[in-house]
Amino acid sequence: MTRRRGRKATWGCLTVMLLVVAVCCAAPISGAISAVVALQSAARDDGGIAEGGTAADIPPRMLTAYKKAVQLVGRYVSPCRGMRWPVLAGIAKVESNHAIGRTIAGNGDIRPRIYGVLLNGSGAGGNTTAFPDTDGGRWDGTASGERAVGPFQFLPSTWEGIGKDANGDKTADPHNADDAALGAAVYLCGNGRDLAKRSQLEAAILQYNHSTEYLSNVLGWIDQYTAAAKSPDLKNVSGRVRAVLEVALSQRGVPYSWGGGNASGKSYGICCSPSGKSGADIKGFDCSGLTVYAYAKAGVQLPRTAAAQAGVGKRIPASLGTSALKAGDLVFYAYAPGRDSTIYHVGIYVGSGRMVNAARPGTLVRLDAVDAMSGYAGGARLL
Repeated sequence: MTRRRGRKATWGCLTVMLLVVAVCCAAPISGAISAVVALQSAARDDGGIAEGGTAADIPPRMLTAYKKAVQLVGRYVSPCRGMRWPVLAGIAKVESNHAIGRTIAGNGDIRPRIYGVLLNGSGAGGNTTAFPDTDGGRWDGTASGERAVGPFQFLPSTWEGIGKDANGDKTADPHNADDAALGAAVYLCGNGRDLAKRSQLEAAILQYNHSTEYLSNVLGWIDQYTAAAKSPDLKNVSGRVRAVLEVALSQRGVPYSWGGGNASGKSYGICCSPSGKSGADIKGFDCSGLTVYAYAKAGVQLPRTAAAQAGVGKRIPASLGTSALKAGDLVFYAYAPGRDSTIYHVGIYVGSGRMVNAARPGTLVRLDAVDAMSGYAGGARLL
């Protein structure tokens, strides 16, 4: 009898866990996350889905630097084909989280300066090879060895060959946002590459850091920033579907809050996610809270959990592929596609392979590619 009661209790806990996941939209814990957006985030939080897929997570002065570099790089590398600001943003996100937490002056100077670990072969920060000093400490603040510097984390020896003055002060400074972004653009565009071609973009990133993990992480950010750079075209969308999309899109940049959001809008969430993240002090949305709010504005009442929302409207089987989705459809993701009880996430499809997404704790509501989450489980058409 004791064993039977114990087994019943275990299944009860599993049911509760699945319900919490469905409500709050955690990323899969199974490790089956899409390679495009997996791996540790630049913020070094708890890994998983790359966060902040909209330019809302980039300090305006840094975004200006990335765009300026794209305009200037052709003066130094001709031709520089396929260079786009999302490429630079993807690198800088992984290298320094866009210098967030630092002060960025009007001329682009970043203070305090950003230094990597001393590359003395000690193993700290993953370094196993000692690099002798090349700059007398001018850029990296020490003459006892080398360390990466600035928002793009260049070694002084590398900077010596590719550093450029982008802000007109006659100094190529890796601690200046404009100069560093231009230097990165010059470095990535070398060898006559066409960065519009995926294979050549990958080669450029691997030259920057020869790690497949690094490559996947940066590509994930580039893809998300690219999606964010393109505003969705709603000219052929009308009526209540348009109302849903406009409401959802208007929430971009609102923080993710575990358990947050309802038919009235964003709200404080609850504690705690499987990774220990609390939404109690964050006013925002989780994935199903956002869908509840957007559809409420169009007069449609949705249940609160992602799994329950899959039972509303016309179900679109995953077997039909994402091409079967239409603007306004709910998009679902499951631990075990085909079993709706395992659905852990929901977004709102806007067309062209993108959705409005409240991805996970630590992120902002943003535009994402539909394949930014793993376990595609089809959709539902409510309007």
